[in-house]
Amino acid sequence: MNYAQIRQYDVANGPGIRCTFFVTGCSLNCKNCFNREYQNPNFGEKWTDSQTNQIINYLQQEEIDGLTILGGEPFESCDDLIEIVSKIRANTKKSIWIFSGYTYETLYQKENSRKLLKLCDVLVDGRFIDELKDLRLKFRGSSNQRLIDLNKTTIEKIILVDENKL
Repeated sequence: MNYAQIRQYDVANGPGIRCTFFVTGCSLNCKNCFNREYQNPNFGEKWTDSQTNQIINYLQQEEIDGLTILGGEPFESCDDLIEIVSKIRANTKKSIWIFSGYTYETLYQKENSRKLLKLCDVLVDGRFIDELKDLRLKFRGSSNQRLIDLNKTTIEKIILVDENKL
């Protein structure tokens, strides 16, 4: 798996101060994607244990509230991310958010996607749709995208994050 960047401090992609990383590779090709260069799976650098350890170290800092994983499309690197996020999860109780252009319902159909979802606390799902772009939304670009509480959600009932508590 390749990644484009790691941010030690990020306040735009989840509540509080978060550590974030951006994986590369995305076949969705959303119109006016803000990370177009990250669609190429060969863009960026190869992820190694060094980057995993760097994220774990960042998350040990008191001022960091959690981790957010973006892309590209993280679920197109699902196998690698299961291993990486499992190691991170074993070393922190802080929240882990993950973004995907796929919906929860679509992701839930695949075993490896379900494994990755179980390692995370919040999924921001749905393709970016330029015609639904809304700059007033918290932590997402278009109004079709949802903030899903993965700890409370089941395939029968999707529970959204209470944005008033963020």
